Amino acid sequence: MATIIDGKKVSAEVKEKVRLKTAELLKKRVKPGLAVIIVGDDPASRVYVNNKKKACEAVGFLSREYALAATTTQQELLDLVSQLNNDKEINGILCQLPLPNGLDEKAVIEAISPLKDVDAFHAVNVGKIMIGDYDFLPCTPAGVIEMLHSYNITVEGKNCVVIGRSNIVGKPMAMLLLHENGTVTVTHSRTKNLKEVTAQADILVAAIGKAKFVTADMVKDGAVVIDVGMNRDENGKLCGDVDFENVKEKCSAITPVPGGVGPMTIAMLMKNTLKACKIQNNC
Repeated sequence: MATIIDGKKVSAEVKEKVRLKTAELLKKRVKPGLAVIIVGDDPASRVYVNNKKKACEAVGFLSREYALAATTTQQELLDLVSQLNNDKEINGILCQLPLPNGLDEKAVIEAISPLKDVDAFHAVNVGKIMIGDYDFLPCTPAGVIEMLHSYNITVEGKNCVVIGRSNIVGKPMAMLLLHENGTVTVTHSRTKNLKEVTAQADILVAAIGKAKFVTADMVKDGAVVIDVGMNRDENGKLCGDVDFENVKEKCSAITPVPGGVGPMTIAMLMKNTLKACKIQNNC
């Protein structure tokens, strides 16, 4: 029977460490601050933003939300980012994606100061991750590595396969596994013989965005399976990219959905914001 990797438990441990370190900073009259920008009224984005706000309160951060109408112009959004770049109370800036049609996500990401880019999406931070000399890591891939460490799962020397090549998860996930001395293969929609490739994986990370895409016959006996997906099945029930019930019988460890990678993303955002505060305040 597979070990179920409990993201809620690991994320609670990360947030508690952040809370304790924040309490030390508060004694020096330094308070980490996170600004979250949300444009429009996407229901999923609203849930994410509310969860980030709760996490900030739990660890003792200053939390500011900027809820903008869907009719906000590109220039208005860039002006707000510029204002926050210069705001000394704000150490981290996060613009909730996706943005409404007509707004340029890339321009907004590039406008955020790399020192306040706690999502680690700015080209400067992406480049730093590539060479292994970084300040911040993208929250979801960093959360995956944190969970592996927490469960004493070593990456070194293992065959690691990532399904998905997005800038947010797939590509940085591959780099972080490489930094941990894994042998990494990145697969995607054009990969031939996908099943044969995934069946070689000691560690399989699914980040493709298709409900129950990874089936038991795609998984090696005893593999570690990390499910980054967040989908709805045919009954409208929350599920991941992995057919959990069947795959868990075959692997050695697996993350559930919900309760796996999801909680880790926000925990790592808190960790990044704390680090941004310490860098900006030289402490």
